[in-house]
Amino acid sequence: MQVILMEKVTNLGKLGDIVKVKDGYARNFLIPTKKAKRATAANIAEFEEKRAHLEQAQQEILAAAQDLAAKLEGLSVQIAHNAGVDGKLFGSVTNADIATALKELGYEVEKTSVRLPEGPIKQTGDHSITVALHADVTPTIIVTVSAA
Repeated sequence: MQVILMEKVTNLGKLGDIVKVKDGYARNFLIPTKKAKRATAANIAEFEEKRAHLEQAQQEILAAAQDLAAKLEGLSVQIAHNAGVDGKLFGSVTNADIATALKELGYEVEKTSVRLPEGPIKQTGDHSITVALHADVTPTIIVTVSAA
């Protein structure tokens, strides 16, 4: 299926690109989240009329993400969790836990934006985590997990 992108999508394209994607990806993710529209003649014409407005909106979103990234870069977040003697956690620290800890510090971050490359944290100590605020903006924070 061909779609026209309404915003930048990582590993796919930028605003206004017409790309061919699998039908399920378009129907189940891109179109419902308003990241893309079907590439029909009517939708392409409508996009061209609104292009300047959409580009301005994307610039504002990028600027807001860059401001938040400047505040988050190098931030250290403390999370206390039940752990055994050897430092292994009973359970794990997930992206939702990290998003909640950031919210308590006053930073609004979606839990889906928190990237845990090795999966949930299952060991005490310092862990370097990235937060994908925008396709181009990914600050790194330090999550310190300690035994409670």
